[in-house]
Amino acid sequence: MNSGYNLCIIKPNKSAFSETFIQEHINRLSGNKTVLYGGAFPVYDEDGNYLIKSKIGLLSYLIQKKIFKKQNIKIRTNSLVSYLKTNKIDVVFAEYGMVGASVAEACRMANVPLVIQFHGADVHHKPTMKKYHDLYLRAFEYASAFIAVSKDMVKELIKLGAPADKVFYNPCGVNTAMFVPVNVEKSKHNFLAVGRFVNKKAPLATIKAFKLVSDEVPNAHLWMVGRGPLLEAAEQLTVDIGLTGQITFAGVLPSEQIAELMKQMRCFVQHSVTSADGDMEGTPVTILEAAASALPIVSTTHAGIKEAVIDGVTGFLVAEHDVKAMAEKMTFMVSSPQFAAQMGMAGREHMIKNYELSDRIATIDTIIQNAIKKK
Repeated sequence: MNSGYNLCIIKPNKSAFSETFIQEHINRLSGNKTVLYGGAFPVYDEDGNYLIKSKIGLLSYLIQKKIFKKQNIKIRTNSLVSYLKTNKIDVVFAEYGMVGASVAEACRMANVPLVIQFHGADVHHKPTMKKYHDLYLRAFEYASAFIAVSKDMVKELIKLGAPADKVFYNPCGVNTAMFVPVNVEKSKHNFLAVGRFVNKKAPLATIKAFKLVSDEVPNAHLWMVGRGPLLEAAEQLTVDIGLTGQITFAGVLPSEQIAELMKQMRCFVQHSVTSADGDMEGTPVTILEAAASALPIVSTTHAGIKEAVIDGVTGFLVAEHDVKAMAEKMTFMVSSPQFAAQMGMAGREHMIKNYELSDRIATIDTIIQNAIKKK
């Protein structure tokens, strides 16, 4: 890959424990990279300095944003235009649709190509889509490419107005060298769930399914890694249904510790659903990591999970909100360790063939470089 170009990656958060995929982009994409962040529109450079240089300009921006709730703030846009020109940026790669939509006008003014990576809520969350509707339409017209991580997302972007020839399907990837095969057949009756405690990941449904499993398998244990607004409710539910000794809430763990934890597991579980506000997953990276570790998966027929898990081959998929069916598939993993191990190895092969991180990054590199060529 040609690395002789200047790539500006714009992301919403300085750091977020659940956004390991963004850090992989920063680490692995080609080009001479700079990083901006600060919400839907970047406010800071990678050293934490304001893009708006004057104190009066910064005060004007804060008044327009905080008091008048404006989306289009001229001084903020001009500061990004100045940054792109001063640093001779050849292409912008925006993480999340809201970010890409917000910076599209600045990219147009600076005559810099724009590639937007979508991840999930930025396509499906109804309040977000309503808030950014007009900006999305302008971004669809200007940007060179839109990357979707699930086939459902491809369809939704086109439905929203993105030109079909600009939309590319490229799922999230997994480092299969880091997540290595575990011995599922010899494991204890342990289940693992990793993810934020939010509505679309339905942690309470996972706990309810595990309760049915524990009624059949008294020595079963569920590990739940992550945090979020539903964590307290999950902990309380665990107490209410008498599972305090059988569910471990491990908090947020780095990828290395999650990989170690997977070595103790029989199965990975995630009950993803479409939330009331329309929010959906893209392709959950934790499912890819578990599959790369040769863990069979029990999940739902939801978004990119339908491609990441081959039902009946690398795991089982049940209907959203069908707690009983999920419990039955989890119990099957306990009673059929050899078949569970076969599913897990099939899952790892599926990851190597279709989700290897280096391949997925290479695809993004190609899309970015084509955007520069088409300028």
